[in-house]
Amino acid sequence: VRFDVPNKRIDLVSLPRDTLLHNEYRNNKLNFAYAKGGTELLMEQIENLLGIPVDFYVTVNLKGFIALVDQIDGVDFDIPINMDYDDPYQDLHIHFTKGPRHLNGQEAMEVVRFRHNNDGTGYGSEDLGRMQTQQKFLKAAASQFITLGNIPNISKVTQILGDGMDTNLSAANIAFFLRQALQCKSEDINFYTLPNSPDMVRGLSYTFVQLYNWLDMINAHLNPYTTPITAANVDIVYRSG
Repeated sequence: VRFDVPNKRIDLVSLPRDTLLHNEYRNNKLNFAYAKGGTELLMEQIENLLGIPVDFYVTVNLKGFIALVDQIDGVDFDIPINMDYDDPYQDLHIHFTKGPRHLNGQEAMEVVRFRHNNDGTGYGSEDLGRMQTQQKFLKAAASQFITLGNIPNISKVTQILGDGMDTNLSAANIAFFLRQALQCKSEDINFYTLPNSPDMVRGLSYTFVQLYNWLDMINAHLNPYTTPITAANVDIVYRSG
């Protein structure tokens, strides 16, 4: 995320969890970095992808996500496909019909976690399809948040964030960014996805970075500096297509 406070613009870029990293690990996907080394290693690997220091991190747990959605009285959302999935091990049951619906916190959590149906059908590209739904949901939630204007009890939202997430942002930082977000327009909150080429390697799925398209995206939406980021600044395995 880059939050351009003076211009009231927020740009968010999703990184596929199967993104191939340039490192020495046997399992060198992006999601493995968090599993192996937590936030510190994940930030390090994302810095390699970006060529830019990562100043802050925010990890939101499921309870915090549910509480935040409930705090703004739910979100109107157009569910993109029929969802029929059950995971008894996680006590996760996702059953929705395609179309507009007002989602409470629990329902929203289920929708954004959905990858595929019990019979294997679904998005067709499980993780990438799920990311698109997550982006659309966050856009809808952000638009509603802004439309509410001075959202009731901003201190309550700050408390929920404090209880439901891990971050190196201070409480004052969080309150500041919330106030600044309320001054943004919906059209100034933009979502993107790392340009990628999914492929199978030795029976495993990977997402390869399209380097030059990625550099264009970094410089257009994430780079806070006047000097452009180039291929010499990043350390990644990539495809140029």
